[in-house]
Amino acid sequence: MTPSLVPDVPFIERQVSPLLSAGRFEEAEAMLHPYLASGSGPLALWKLLAAAIRPQGRIAQTRAIQEMLVAHAPGDFATRFDLSETLLLMGEFERGWREYHYRYSLAHTTVIERKVQRPRWTGQPIPGKTLLIHDEQGFGDTFQFMRMVRWAKERSGARVILEVNAETLSLAQRNKGSDDFDDIVVRGSLPPAFDVHCEMMSLPMAMGLKLADLPGRIPYLSADPQRLEKWRQRLAGLPRPLLALVWAGRPTHFNDANRSLTLAQLAPLAGPGVTFLSIQKGPAAAAATNPPPGMSLVSLSDEIHDFEDTAAILSIADLLISVDSSPVHLAGALGRPVWVMLPFVPDWRWLLARTDTPWYPGMRLFRQPSRGDWGSVMATMAAELDRFAT
Repeated sequence: MTPSLVPDVPFIERQVSPLLSAGRFEEAEAMLHPYLASGSGPLALWKLLAAAIRPQGRIAQTRAIQEMLVAHAPGDFATRFDLSETLLLMGEFERGWREYHYRYSLAHTTVIERKVQRPRWTGQPIPGKTLLIHDEQGFGDTFQFMRMVRWAKERSGARVILEVNAETLSLAQRNKGSDDFDDIVVRGSLPPAFDVHCEMMSLPMAMGLKLADLPGRIPYLSADPQRLEKWRQRLAGLPRPLLALVWAGRPTHFNDANRSLTLAQLAPLAGPGVTFLSIQKGPAAAAATNPPPGMSLVSLSDEIHDFEDTAAILSIADLLISVDSSPVHLAGALGRPVWVMLPFVPDWRWLLARTDTPWYPGMRLFRQPSRGDWGSVMATMAAELDRFAT
């Protein structure tokens, strides 16, 4: 490396970080390239390079850089977590789950980590003991991984206590007394005495979850019969097919700009003979008052008070069309048909280059062919929707 290319790391970081934040990944890569072209250079710049090339879809190259970073700095837990998501995205579950454990060592995860003064269950049989399984992250994560509670009970031979957030409690409670778990408590309350514990999303690591193990029993959640009757009456008389619609995720999600759309972007899906049901929540729900031309849209957003309402609507609707959000996982757990709109580089759970998913057999994935290209996604879905509606 010539003297002119000796990197001033803090200066380069100040130049590159705004480019990454603005989604100008190619420019960030070009700025870093002269300092790393020889194959050596400061680890901090290699981390920036990985952050620049991953959104461009160069996953294998990203992994190679992350593997190098972990080898040189095994105590850099943030990089180990980044590697875990890359491995899981590539379907390499065995090591991916192990590295995923490093999520608890990051600044932004301190609010979800439980300081439990009991050993963590590692997958061994523990007959006669009590195992506490507790959720930890978003609602979608809870819906997705709740299937594994039953497997953990079978593997451990233990009495299982399930702890979940208040918003998903009633849905989970309907499995109480089954083979899934023995008792259930809401997060924030004092659980009964237990011997070992495991976070719900550490169950894959403890049990060595493989792709071949999926999907397991489907459905594993069900709608409340009283809510079903309420919503059957509410939706009676609407022309079918009924297509539930979610176009935006939680605005505070770190990746929301990459996964969420506006309702106007779904205009190509509009057509005769289809009734769309807006089950969108949050600020984006207001757009349902002004749907795209030709879209017959009934807004249910203000009538949905909890996930029990959402579950009932999804059980009646013919299809859910959604961005990557918690209703996707709720519908999948209910065994309902779902079409998911995915960004070019999706969340790790959707793997790569598949139009299906091992997690939910009734689900189809519609992926951006290039970064930001929702137009192609809409064109493909519109053609499929014509066939679905006839």
